[in-house]
Amino acid sequence: MTTTLLLAAAVILLCLALSRATNRMGVPSLMVFIVLGMLFGVDGIFRIEFDNYALAEQVCSVFLVLIMFYGGFGTAWRTAKEKIRQSVLLSTAGVVITAALTGLFCHFVLQLPLLEALLIGAVVSSTDAASVFSILRSKRLNLGDGTAPMLEVESGSNDPCAYMLTVIVLQLMNGQANGGSLVWMLLAQVLFGTLVGAVVALGARWLLQRVRFSTAGYDTILVFAAALISYAGAAALGGNGYLSTYITGMILGNSSFPGKRTQVHFFDGVTGLMQMLLFFLLGLLATPSRMPQVILPALAVALFLSLVARPAAVMAVLTPFKASIRQMTLVSWAGLRGAASIVFAIMAVVGQSALQTDLFHMVFFIVLFSIAVQGSLLPRMARKLNMIDDKSDVMKTFSDYSEETPVQFLKLNLQADHPWVEKPLRNIRMIPEVRIALVIRGGEQMIPRGNTTLLPGDTIILSGPSVDESTMAVLTEVHIEAGHEWSEKRLCDIEMPPHHLVVMIRRGKKVLIPDGVTRIHAGDVLVMHQG
Repeated sequence: MTTTLLLAAAVILLCLALSRATNRMGVPSLMVFIVLGMLFGVDGIFRIEFDNYALAEQVCSVFLVLIMFYGGFGTAWRTAKEKIRQSVLLSTAGVVITAALTGLFCHFVLQLPLLEALLIGAVVSSTDAASVFSILRSKRLNLGDGTAPMLEVESGSNDPCAYMLTVIVLQLMNGQANGGSLVWMLLAQVLFGTLVGAVVALGARWLLQRVRFSTAGYDTILVFAAALISYAGAAALGGNGYLSTYITGMILGNSSFPGKRTQVHFFDGVTGLMQMLLFFLLGLLATPSRMPQVILPALAVALFLSLVARPAAVMAVLTPFKASIRQMTLVSWAGLRGAASIVFAIMAVVGQSALQTDLFHMVFFIVLFSIAVQGSLLPRMARKLNMIDDKSDVMKTFSDYSEETPVQFLKLNLQADHPWVEKPLRNIRMIPEVRIALVIRGGEQMIPRGNTTLLPGDTIILSGPSVDESTMAVLTEVHIEAGHEWSEKRLCDIEMPPHHLVVMIRRGKKVLIPDGVTRIHAGDVLVMHQG
């Protein structure tokens, strides 16, 4: 036990050190984790024998669930919605086209049985969220034309479709499927996967917004449990667990609740650890001495997948949206294969013994090729295609984005009766640590100086230190419906519970900062500070 723990700690520390070093050299860190696993494996330096595919499938599936959950949690809907149709089509129709073309190539060119060929196509049909996210973030690839959010949503949501295709082909190979059962399975996978994911997310959000935990960190445990429940609940009903956990993550990630920043930091670390261990374990499971037998067919599939199948799927999906050739080329090249493909390959090996090919090592080589070649060349390809947009920030594609500088900005519109009007800034007594950062007058921005005089109609931007998580106010929401006792009353006329203060009102798409004479209307959402 002690030796195992020491070995695990050493592996994690090595992953951290090598990740930092390889990022400077332009090598994807996920590639390093796989290679490190191979070095520890049966043909490596430490010669650890590990060939338990069934155990590897179960462990890797748990890792993949948490990675997919955080893929959804980190998806910022405000930016993703602009390309949501393209993303959804790429993650569904694009996956089917890629799987079909790759399967036909394996059947007619590599002379594999049709179902086994289609199984290979299904296993490698999805792009990998961890690989794509890792490269986009580490290289700060600010892609233009909404390409980053498109890739983010596609790579985060296409694993469920690839999983369904893999299950379908495995059932056909085992003689367990007919037309009716396949149709029901498809409906159940989508229906229960979507339904369970949404229900779990809404339930968890309701608890997070209304329940105050007596012990710090319990809200994080609740979110962690929601991720596991969404997968297991959907799978128990015959639904797609990966789809369910992605939907749960996406709904929670785009919801507001106290302590959300803590969740982001926690899952950042957990997901990073899951990726390290997942790719390391896959490398440990591989046997490099068996690679020469599959290099030629695997290389042929990898080249066809990268240069024919993926581009054909991307063009079929994006051409109706009048996407540029440059964008379609970059999206095609960014179709990196990763851990999900290898996990599905393990699932296929466990579920089907009569395979002519060494499916695991074949897919393993395809993933290595994709990460090493496509991943390393992705930044250069983006620049070559002139798809870098310095006006955008790829980090804002993710809902866990936050400025490193702990400063908040407030906007204030000056009316004619405001006490600061007609005064130079040097004569205005400001709150300590708060300053006027910008003055907007007539649509033009002005850098404020001591002799700048404020006028009626000016909009000023105030800057000050942001609230630390440890002092974050506990905010709750009160929804005002028709007939509510507060409806159509002024705040000053309402008997508030002790230690409660209305700090904001959401009225439709407007946000109001209230005072005592603000009147409450049906449909308002009151955001209250509970002391």
